[in-house]
Amino acid sequence: MKKGEAIDTFILNDSLQRLLSYCEKKDWKGCDPYDGLNTPCRKALPLEGRIFRILLIQFLKRSPLNLRKLLFIEEDHNPKGLGLFLSAVVRLYDHCGEERYKKLAYRFIDLLLEKKSIGYRGICWGYNFDWQSKAFFLPKYTPTVVATSFVANAFLDAYQTFKEEQFLKIARSSCDFIYHDLNRTYGKESFCFSYSPLDKTTIHNANILGAHLLARTASFTQEDKLKKTAFDSIKFVIDHQNSDGSWYYGTQAHHRWIDNFHTGFVLESLSDYINFSSKSELRSNLKRGLEFYLDNFFLADGTPKYYHDRIYPIDIHSCAQSIITLVELGSVSEQNQQLAEKVALWTLANMQDSKGYFYFQRMSLLTNKIAYMRWSQAWMLKALVTLLTARKGWDEQALIQRKESSVPTKAW
Repeated sequence: MKKGEAIDTFILNDSLQRLLSYCEKKDWKGCDPYDGLNTPCRKALPLEGRIFRILLIQFLKRSPLNLRKLLFIEEDHNPKGLGLFLSAVVRLYDHCGEERYKKLAYRFIDLLLEKKSIGYRGICWGYNFDWQSKAFFLPKYTPTVVATSFVANAFLDAYQTFKEEQFLKIARSSCDFIYHDLNRTYGKESFCFSYSPLDKTTIHNANILGAHLLARTASFTQEDKLKKTAFDSIKFVIDHQNSDGSWYYGTQAHHRWIDNFHTGFVLESLSDYINFSSKSELRSNLKRGLEFYLDNFFLADGTPKYYHDRIYPIDIHSCAQSIITLVELGSVSEQNQQLAEKVALWTLANMQDSKGYFYFQRMSLLTNKIAYMRWSQAWMLKALVTLLTARKGWDEQALIQRKESSVPTKAW
């Protein structure tokens, strides 16, 4: 790698530790871009209904000023955020063996089991706020395939590191939620999982996240039912890939946009699935999707775009998921490793506050510096840990390549 393209390990560690310190001081609680309906003022307002709920959520999300205290919205633990934190600290413990990360992991596990949703066929999780989309309304803690998949995958991470059978059983129970409680929309020899038990939307990243969890769990349990269901679900995503390699957010008319981090979810899940299943025929789909991703979502200096066809807003979730996706697909191309470092360099220089937390969004004329816990801090902690811990593998790979090649190369 060329000098100046990679982050100095000390700087990367310092950034990570400052972020950890900030989150610990906040007790891992915070506000969320979509928590506007948590205001108790809703009861006093004469306006209620879909349009009002959307306007309230979007107003608070888009405001560069954090008005939540004025609306008595309290900071809280978010289950999906806790799942991301769990994945990060498990990976850190696996990397360095420091006992404090193991203690943190078990604290997150306890919190997640306290905050699981009740009344479903399997263990599952939702968000800690009511949420209104254009299509449907989800009451607080209604479980979703997205939140459940990230949390259950964190339990699988814990299972692989701590070797406790109960963690695999929890993830397997989450597969029952996906298999039994979600609605299905059928295509030709395929189907799409719904976002939640209360809707019938067809959203590609949500569908493939559910399929990924089934496939990853089946890699441990060897259940044919989970393997077949995962394949039938992923086939729906494959069937809806655009000719240029991209995927729209979903199949409905109002879902026809292409963004960075949802594309990253699809690519990462598809790559993992190929490894779990050995279905090499899907590699061409992954290759086309990755080529579109690399060609359309990054500026020359590593700035990650939100949408494929415009730069702003530059969102911290796009920064984090870009790093994660590029690192996890680093074995596909050395270009991915180099770009992951470039994105991380840009993000640390432009999005991290001196207090350790990361900003929400940069616009062309201003920066929204609100410190969201799930959306910003949890994702960036996972991204920084993913990059830091991957470097050892990259260094080993580079060493092997140098030994096998007569042409000298620089180490990562």
